Amino acid sequence: MKFKRSIPALLLVAVLAQSCVSTKKYQQLQTSYNQLDSNTRNLNGKYLLSERNVAVLTNRVASLEEQLASERANSKSLQDALTKALNASSQGNVNVSKLVDEINSSNKYIQQLINTKNKSDSLNLVLTNNLTRSLSQQEMKDVDVQVLKGVVYISLSDNMLYKSGSYEISDKSGETLSKIAKIIMDYNNYDVLIEGNTDNVPITAKNIRNNWDLSTLRASSVVQALQNTYNVDPKRLTAGGRGQYNPIADNSTEAGRIKNRRTQIIITPKLDQFMDLIGKAPEKTK
Repeated sequence: MKFKRSIPALLLVAVLAQSCVSTKKYQQLQTSYNQLDSNTRNLNGKYLLSERNVAVLTNRVASLEEQLASERANSKSLQDALTKALNASSQGNVNVSKLVDEINSSNKYIQQLINTKNKSDSLNLVLTNNLTRSLSQQEMKDVDVQVLKGVVYISLSDNMLYKSGSYEISDKSGETLSKIAKIIMDYNNYDVLIEGNTDNVPITAKNIRNNWDLSTLRASSVVQALQNTYNVDPKRLTAGGRGQYNPIADNSTEAGRIKNRRTQIIITPKLDQFMDLIGKAPEKTK
């Protein structure tokens, strides 16, 4: 009889022990979530600053294009005047030599504007080539690289980065992450944002409340891998999640959902660094 009475007591002890473990895990997750929430607020500030920088650069390119159009119109006007002068040169109303000098000067300035604009355009090619120089054809299937107005976007599929249904980094992602880490180290003064994205299918994993949590935890996993495994300075890194709210494809199809389940590594140069890169863009081969 004593043995039978001890069974409920043992069960109670087991339940209490399990409750303690669950509470500890919850507290750990809450601490992690609070840190990620703080990182997300920092990310928003950096994102707004990047947008302002991009706006400045866009205005600069637009101004160059306007100057180029104006100079071309001026050159045409001078050429028309020269033609008229040649037809009426016997009347001595126009100084032909002066017109020729003005046309040559205008053409020279037009060429300078074209060269400046070409350097701006070639920056995208410079950065893209640097980012893809060591990726194999197989890796490029899971890695999409774009350069938009000086900001580098590296998009990695979740199949390549994470274990299935998890935010843990998979073993097969190591080689690709090491190459991307090298590129990040090459641009060692740039800010690096790791941004997680999901499809719109609700997550059912234990201890992950929703897709916001999943996307942010995945971004945090990549940040910690870059810091701990590849020695990227953590001061340059920001982890953030956008959940299902930044789709690039239709979530109603499986192919679209696959595209939306991605992690973006965004390398953002500051304005002065962007202009420095323009100056380093390679000349066209003759």
